[in-house]
Amino acid sequence: MNDPGLSIPILIFGEERPLERPPLHPDPRVSGPTLTLAEPDSYNRSLLSTRRSRRASTRAVQSLSNTLNRRRTTMEATTKAKLVDYRVKSGVAWIELTDPPANTYTYEMMRDLDDAILQARFDENVHVVVVRGAGEKFFCAGANINMLKTVNPTFKYYFCLHANETLNRMEHTPKLVIAALNGHTVGGGLEIAMAADIRIARKGAGKIGLPEVTLGVLPGTGGTQRLSRLINKSVAIELMTTGETFDFEKAKELGIINQIWEAASNDEFIEKVQKYAESFCPPNRAAKAVGRIKRSVQTGSEIPFESALALERELQQQLFQSDDAKEGLGAYVEKRKPNFSGK
Repeated sequence: MNDPGLSIPILIFGEERPLERPPLHPDPRVSGPTLTLAEPDSYNRSLLSTRRSRRASTRAVQSLSNTLNRRRTTMEATTKAKLVDYRVKSGVAWIELTDPPANTYTYEMMRDLDDAILQARFDENVHVVVVRGAGEKFFCAGANINMLKTVNPTFKYYFCLHANETLNRMEHTPKLVIAALNGHTVGGGLEIAMAADIRIARKGAGKIGLPEVTLGVLPGTGGTQRLSRLINKSVAIELMTTGETFDFEKAKELGIINQIWEAASNDEFIEKVQKYAESFCPPNRAAKAVGRIKRSVQTGSEIPFESALALERELQQQLFQSDDAKEGLGAYVEKRKPNFSGK
């Protein structure tokens, strides 16, 4: 008759194996070693306890690692410099380049600028966008030279591509964009300003120009294309190949700047720009019509004339169906001042 206690399963390195042991004899006269059932059970419990301890240790290490990673992420988010400030006041979105002293842009700033442009585009309470530089000395001095020195040509190519896409997005957003030039506006700073619809400068605040040729490169954020479309082509080539920087008065004569305003302080200049921007917002102006005029010009000037006329008709049809068109036409017939809603 077989003894049922001959084979006891135990765990060895995670596998269940039988433990062979001598048979148990009830007769005390039979010599030889005897083994009780308590011994393999005790061994099993010891192995299971060890495995549980290892699992608990692994979970504790993983939990600590996750906690450290969360703290590191939080710390990085907290210490990251804010490169573009976005705020809205009375229907006007202010986008401020904030990397003093010269507000030069990096890829990170361009991403922040791109996000701000999209935020203003989707916000139905925003009717006009104003771009400015932080401080009183610079609107923007262009791309960050220290960054360009440390990255490879492939990164530089995609950096320029993304900058082109960002400024195109600003240029084609159907809301009026004003560049408030509160300081030096050179290189990529002027390229950003030229993507705006209207450029207003503070008198005596700085110089303007595209001096990239002095660095052995060209204005690569749309400068060669926008300047040659903004002013006489031959003059544009001359300005870019000489790298000349000049005052705001000459820029106004050339047609680069729309207006130059005197202001006792930078704060006064910014306040004047705010009031000017509000004049394009409801109830003063039909903001939707302002935006569609901008879109018709910006897009229409880059496509064949017949296609541009078709675009104009489509945009006009949209406006005919708007509340502002009904209000404008009704106010004209009733000989009263219109009260536009921007819808």
